[in-house]
Parts: sequence; structure tokens; C-alpha cells
Amino acid sequence: MIKLKINGKPVEVKEGTTILEAAKQAKVKIPTLCKHEDLEASGGCGLCIVKVKGMPKMPRACTTEVTEGMEITTHDAELVSIRRTVLELIMSNHPKDCLVCARNQDCELQRLCAEFGIREDAFPSIVNRQPHKKDDSTGTITIDTSKCVLCGRCVQVCQKVQNVWALAFLKRGIKTELSPAGEINLQESPCVKCGQCSAHCPVGAIVEHDDTQKVWNALMDEKKYCVVQMAPAVRVAIGEAFGFPLGANLTGKLNAALYELGFKAVFDTNTSADVTIMEEASEFKHRLTNGGTLPLITSCCPAWVDYMEKYHGDIIDNFSSAKSPQEMMGALSKTYYAQKHNIDPKDIFMVSIMPCTAKKYEITRSDDMFSSGYQDIDVSITTRELARMLKQSGVNFKEIEERKGDDILADYSGAGTIFGATGGVMEAALRTAHYLITGKEAASLDFKEVRGLKGIKEAEIDVAGTKVKVAIAHGLANVGEVLAKIKKAKAEGKEPPYHFIEVMACEGGCVAGGGQPYGVTNELRKLRAKGLYDEDASMKVRCSHDNPAVQKIYKEFLGEPLSEKAHKLLHNHYKARASYKK
Repeated sequence: MIKLKINGKPVEVKEGTTILEAAKQAKVKIPTLCKHEDLEASGGCGLCIVKVKGMPKMPRACTTEVTEGMEITTHDAELVSIRRTVLELIMSNHPKDCLVCARNQDCELQRLCAEFGIREDAFPSIVNRQPHKKDDSTGTITIDTSKCVLCGRCVQVCQKVQNVWALAFLKRGIKTELSPAGEINLQESPCVKCGQCSAHCPVGAIVEHDDTQKVWNALMDEKKYCVVQMAPAVRVAIGEAFGFPLGANLTGKLNAALYELGFKAVFDTNTSADVTIMEEASEFKHRLTNGGTLPLITSCCPAWVDYMEKYHGDIIDNFSSAKSPQEMMGALSKTYYAQKHNIDPKDIFMVSIMPCTAKKYEITRSDDMFSSGYQDIDVSITTRELARMLKQSGVNFKEIEERKGDDILADYSGAGTIFGATGGVMEAALRTAHYLITGKEAASLDFKEVRGLKGIKEAEIDVAGTKVKVAIAHGLANVGEVLAKIKKAKAEGKEPPYHFIEVMACEGGCVAGGGQPYGVTNELRKLRAKGLYDEDASMKVRCSHDNPAVQKIYKEFLGEPLSEKAHKLLHNHYKARASYKK
């Protein structure tokens, strides 16, 4: 342990701790703009400078490790003056259009400027030093380079955490700018639309493409029969925008609020997650018992699907053909639900509320997304967009009484709700796969070895004497290690190292998706996931195959898992694609 003093008070921390981390442990706040818990420190912004006794220069707290006997001053009049100057210099190269910015009142730079009392321009504006571009080419995220503060968070998360390399800094010095390599549009780059760049951006330089007006327009159109679904991760994050405890599960309030907005039916993506498990677990059983291609790899995450098609087209045969729960619900709403209520499917306007920006891409990804004869999902919005809509609507979200969703497509099992956390899809699938293979429930429905935030999780599950080897990877940079083992075994003619693999593009899974409320940390990931696991543990029905609503869907409409109708409505096709379009 290292002993030191911060502002005259003794502090003891582990070796290798930075000054910033030590100050945090000592309950001292040092301002930062470029540092994020998920990412390596870069020292880019310079706001976290401190004074160290005996050191002639002022080191940056985020990149400087503590040493024995160090005496640190984190705040004094000179440091405040320097930090204010740094902010003033940043603002000289930043637009002043906060009122019309998507990050207004939720911007780290705006908050810092308010704290430091910056009320006027101290330096001549150089915001128009070069042409800036606004890139909305993907229809999922929007980049406005005029607002970029060059903190490097988006580049680091894209390159190191996601291993996508769609974003980079081009040029040097005052001409440095954020762009895909070659100054192409994002749509032409390897971007997989995961939105982690927007989730980590401290300002309004990268935000989700806003589709809320499309939803309002549909709700005003008397000819449209507007229905909506919400993903499991949304219910444990939306409360952060309204002052609820972190991780609070607000399913009932969301149902009520969505009816108040004017939707005629409120569905639950947890229900279609149960349907996904019926299809995916049946597919796994078929491959495991009939000698099909293994391992089976999950296909719920559209950013992962995009990544796989671009970077790993040689493993398409391993991919589950099951659609994501979002798309399954879209297909069922315009077929099964339409038939049950005698509604012309062309009049149904399906809105999905997702924790993910890639879901905006998924709704038109291929012809499979039009399986009902119409576009199965008309609009997909993020948790952040929903929060704005609720605030615009005047709905008193804190006080609204809870309400159930639709009586056909809103009843779900505990397995459906844990889809939102990394390992949740695997755990849900194992519960049902065990039953389908053995005819019996697993001795324990809690496969805790697949839970948690470790980047790659491995487990061996006993299914009637068969050792089923599974792997879970989240954060796309972790996928390569898992796939390398598969490809090596295949090249050497050996048995695959795994039978079943779950992949989610975002660290922590959907609870930390690119469309969730800002400020995600590992602690927040854990709390959001806990909200889902707690609901699962409290439910009477915890397996997808035991869900009466799902049983009814198959009995009345689909027939059985992997039936001809199920394949038409609920399954995908894939193709290898180039990572660059130019």
C-alpha cells in the first residue's frame, strides 16, 4: 500500500493507483472531461492538473500514479484559474447553440462551464476554422464535428473496446478532426451502429438519430393503429431520467405512460424474447442431437450481426437464424395480433423502444425484416428518446399508477426479462434447451456461472450426461479471442471448444446499450442488471417454454418451433459483406 497526503489529509491506496483514483477514494472531486471509467486515461483535456510538492510541473491526475509520501494539492486559486482558462480555450472552438443541442442539460462540458462560472467568451472564436460536417448517413447515430472537443473517448471505445475502427482522428494540431479513415461517410465505414461512441461522448458531437417526430406524427394520424413494445433493458434504465433509484424496474409505469401517449396496445419485448428462446433453443437441440454445425452463436444483437457479416463471414453457418426479439414482435404484431383483432396489418404502426442505436439499422437490414408483408417494425427509438417524449408529453411519470400491457403479447417469463444483461440470453436458452433435450427442468434454473461483467465467461453445463460447453463474450473486442479458438479447432479438424456462444456488442449487454441514459459505469451496469435478475427470481414462470402466452401463440398460430410459418416470420438469412463500401 502507498501512503500519501491529499489536501493535507492522509490517504492510503494500492500501488498503481492514479492521483485521480486516489482522490476519488478520498471523496475529493477533480474535474475531468476526457476521462471515462471504461477507457484508458489519455490526459487529453488537461482539466485534472494538480500540484505535487517538490514537482516543478503540474501533472495530470488521470495519468500520474501516486508514490510513497506524495503530497498533493487538488484545488487552490491558481488551479481553479488554470482550469477555467482550459475550459475557455475549449469553448473558443465550440458552438454556443446549447438550447438546440441534443445534450442540453445533459452535457459534461456545459456542466463544467456552469460550475466554473463561464459567462462570456474569453478568446476569439475559432469554431469556423475549417469546414465541419454533419454525418447522419447511417440513420442510427449523428456526428457533428463542430461540437467535438477531441477528448478521444469515441475513438478509443470504437478501436479498443469494440475493435471496429470506424472512427479516428485525422490531421494534426488545430486542424485535427474526427472522421472515419479517408474522410468517408460513416455508412461507408466499418461502423456497426452500436452507438458506444455516442454513449461515451461527453458533449453533443455524437448523438442518436432522433426519430421521435415520426412517432408523434403516427400518434396524430387517426388512420394508424399505433402499437409499441419495450425491451427488457429499457425498464431498468428509464428511471434515471426521472429521479428513480438506479436499477429500478418500472415496467408497470412504462405500460401506463405508453398508453397515456396514445398507443392502442403496449406489448413487451420480453414476450418475444421467450419466443426467440423457443426457436433458438430448438435450433440448438437439433444441432446438438443431429450433428449440425456447432457451436451455435446467438443472433439477438444487430451490431454483432453487422460485425459478423463484415469481419467473420466464414462462420455464418454457426450463426443462429433466429431473429432478435424486436423483429419477432414486429412480425407477430402484424400477423398474429392483426388476425386476433381483425386489423388490417397495413394500418398497424409498430414502434419499438430499445436500449440500442443498432436497432434502428436492424428494422431495414434485409428483406427478412418485411416478413409480415410490410415493414415489421416501423420506427425504433432509444431509451433516451423515450425519456424526451415522456417529458414533452406532460405525463407525470413519477406519480402515474402502474398498468399491465396487452393481454396477448405482454406476458413473459423470467427468462425473457434477463435478456437485457450479458449472459442472460445464454441462461434463458439453457433453461429451455435442458427441458427440450431431457424432458425435465434443470435441477437449478440459476446458471450463475454465465453472469457478471467478465469480458469472456466460460462454463460447462451437464445436460443429461452431455457436457455442454458455453462461452459468453460482450464488448466486440472480446469476441475475437473466442472465435479464434473455434477457427483453430476447425482448421485442425478437432471438436469445437464450445457448443453454444452468446455475443453482445456492448459491455454489460443491453443494459449498457448505445441508446441508454448517459454516464454508464460498471457499477451502473451491475445495478441495471440486478433489476432484471431480481424480477426473474421473483416470478412464478421462469422458463420460456412454460410461458402460457407463448404456448398459446404456437398452438393458435405458429404450430411449433422451427415450423414453416415460424421460419418465414421469425428467422434470418445472412451474407458476408465488405467492411468498407468504397
